[in-house]
Amino acid sequence: MFLITELIAFLCANLILTRALGTSTMFTAAGSRSNLIGTAAVITVFTTIGSAAAYIIDSLLPQSLDDIRLLLYTAAIGLIYTGLLFALKKFSGKNFYRYRKYIHISAFNCAVMGTVFTVSGTAEIAGFFGYISAGLEAGAGFVLASLILTAAYKRLNSYKVPVSFRGFPAILVYLGIISMALYALR
Repeated sequence: MFLITELIAFLCANLILTRALGTSTMFTAAGSRSNLIGTAAVITVFTTIGSAAAYIIDSLLPQSLDDIRLLLYTAAIGLIYTGLLFALKKFSGKNFYRYRKYIHISAFNCAVMGTVFTVSGTAEIAGFFGYISAGLEAGAGFVLASLILTAAYKRLNSYKVPVSFRGFPAILVYLGIISMALYALR
């Protein structure tokens, strides 16, 4: 059930941020299979490492400093972002410019930040491995959501759909129906 809840939350948050920021990781991922594989892999890495960082922050931060938890989570994601870019530059050589886009669009995705912010409330009892598994589940949820969107992406943007409904409005209706169907499985 956690995976379904995360899937619905990530779909909604990505769609809301699409209108606010003009970009969406899921739409980028749904554009082609290579983008989907790269983005899904990097987001899963981010959610897993971010969840481990959340565990460290939660275990070291006393209750009296709970107000700076959000700042520390954001700083941890920034450090992971910088570390992954550095590692990619060091180990991929000339492929750095080809693959860095996956790190850029994944780091500041609501799936990564949402996982880090919600994992401490859901995995506290299970300890470190609970945090890690929650990060992996969130990454898998993003992959599933992206696959569902990829399945209909071309059809929802085809010439058969009326121009005023094509693209974003059609995707919103499609995702709403899919979300209701997944929610009914609960």
